[in-house]
Amino acid sequence: MSSTLAVVAPTEHAVYKKIAWRLIPFLLLCYMLATIDRFNIGFAKLQFSQDLKLDDAVFGIAAGIFSIGYVLFEVPSNLLLERVGVRRTLLRIMVLWGMVTCLLMYAQSALHLYILRFLLGVAEAGFFPGILLYLTYWFPDRLRGRMTSLFVMAVPVGGIISGPLSGWVMAQFQGVGGFHGWQWLFLLEGAPAVLCGVVAYFYLSDNASSARWLNDEEKSRVLADLAADRQAQPAQGGTFRDALRDPKVYLLAFIYFAYFCSLNTILLWGPTVLKAVAGQTVSSIGWISGAISLVSTIGMVIVGYSSDKYLERRWHVALCGFTAAACFLLLPLAVGSLVLTVILLTIASIGIFSVLSLFWTIPSAYLNRSAAAGGLALISSIGSFGGAVSPAMIGAIKVRMGSLYIGLDVIAILLAVGMLTLLICIPAGKARDLSEILRAEPEFLS
Repeated sequence: MSSTLAVVAPTEHAVYKKIAWRLIPFLLLCYMLATIDRFNIGFAKLQFSQDLKLDDAVFGIAAGIFSIGYVLFEVPSNLLLERVGVRRTLLRIMVLWGMVTCLLMYAQSALHLYILRFLLGVAEAGFFPGILLYLTYWFPDRLRGRMTSLFVMAVPVGGIISGPLSGWVMAQFQGVGGFHGWQWLFLLEGAPAVLCGVVAYFYLSDNASSARWLNDEEKSRVLADLAADRQAQPAQGGTFRDALRDPKVYLLAFIYFAYFCSLNTILLWGPTVLKAVAGQTVSSIGWISGAISLVSTIGMVIVGYSSDKYLERRWHVALCGFTAAACFLLLPLAVGSLVLTVILLTIASIGIFSVLSLFWTIPSAYLNRSAAAGGLALISSIGSFGGAVSPAMIGAIKVRMGSLYIGLDVIAILLAVGMLTLLICIPAGKARDLSEILRAEPEFLS
């Protein structure tokens, strides 16, 4: 028996390493483009607010309305993926969102921004959950956590690229061809999504059985592992109904809502906070934003390592959330100081991105199996509305009160209340920690 396992183990490692290298880098690139095109309006605002004579309330609505379109069409998009496959789905999603991003260069009014940002959300709807579903077609449960973690890193990594790139485009292309820098920004950052959507159709395979780059033995290995996972899972009935009746789902949804408000705040309003410091150009803001994202990525990895090392999730998430909230509250004290503003934004970003990497381990471990599937979808849908609420609320407060920091204080308080809810209402003893499984996963990408 031991000799047989010695032969099988390296084969299994080789198969999933091959799959990981084939899929994860490309999917990571796609998600990076999605992150850039979703949040580049925060950089474009630095110019178009003056060019189009639009105030911060209009920007807040335009930034947030994306989430409404996304949430409304998230489930239909995922259902369509199961029917037509990921190749056609990514072709549709990425080509459409890239085209809408490019069309934003022609926006000339608040109404144009509202319509196009809503359509951008509709076009991108289902991308993130669709990829998570796609990963279940390739990796068994014991390996999927590591692959998902690598995929999620696209958010901060996208910030590393988009900051300097956006600043450079807006500064260098201002006036070229009669267009403003922000118009070139939408065009040059939307076009790669269209290209990647076409590439995805030819590069990806819908599942292991249709992958020409796997031989028969490798396909059999993957299909057997996935079949074993399905057999090991008990039949689940009425999952969504169970989720609707489970009060824990709504507590977790509120926590995720509070967190999502803070995530959208840092990504959409961060450039505006930096611009408030005297002497900053769009180019310098881009480079500073990229540096903040780079440090945040490193910090996120360190926090994740600590969480795995100590086999603990709740306090890691809560402390990161409390730290980010404190930084938001302290930002008014840094007015006029670039160094203090950057330090506070960096620490806040580390906390917020760390929560992103750890939060979903909690509901997946805490919910009963019968409510897990529907519960996770409900938490995601309710929480994602934070992406619509927070930008619009901050913009409205800025216009009425004359201060951006009052809106940031509101988000800070909401985030702190969410973290308190996590500690008080989600007992640690009932959560089934998955760290030991994650630590046992092989390093496929090494």
